[in-house]
Amino acid sequence: MDQASQKATQDFLPIEEIRDDILIMKDKSLRGIMVLSSLNFALKSGEEQEATIFQFQNFLNSLDFPCQIVVQSRRLNMTGYLEKLNTLAIQQTNPLLKVQTQEYKKFIEELVSGGNIMTKNFFVVISFYLTELIGTTTQQKIAAPMNEENFQRAKHQIFQRMEFVALGLQRCGLKVTALKTVELIELFWSLYHPKQAEQGYYPEIPPDLLK
Repeated sequence: MDQASQKATQDFLPIEEIRDDILIMKDKSLRGIMVLSSLNFALKSGEEQEATIFQFQNFLNSLDFPCQIVVQSRRLNMTGYLEKLNTLAIQQTNPLLKVQTQEYKKFIEELVSGGNIMTKNFFVVISFYLTELIGTTTQQKIAAPMNEENFQRAKHQIFQRMEFVALGLQRCGLKVTALKTVELIELFWSLYHPKQAEQGYYPEIPPDLLK
């Protein structure tokens, strides 16, 4: 991608910066993102289903700030798995097992080529606006400046919200993990480069962001 294309992409994105595991948007609001595990609701008993629904209702009713639930569907990348099968077939000393491994690899290749195998990812997005630091109303939309002090205050508030959401969803039987800076970079890169991401390619992250 040339420099002009990179600049055009940056202009299109609403994100100004990713810092300390937080998204800073161009309007100076903050976002924290958490990834959720899935839950096989259909395999639960009727009582377990009702208990899960009840816990989720309690979680929603307990919120006094906005949050967004995002479901992402993506084609499953089978390249690494196929490469492992190929290596296993080459290293296999038993002739029968070698043939079976090769046939299984061929079956998976035909299965993948015959249609898209999709995987779903679930995210919760938590927001915080600098207007909340000074208690402005809907009639007074004057935001606090984005200086270091206000950033640290806002970051503390959004982390508290993320912890509150995580505890509420854990009561519903879900595992919740907050995304770190590098994971946020890879997530948004994959959203705008889906073909490369499906092939398992991600850009090199600068060392200073790995700290």
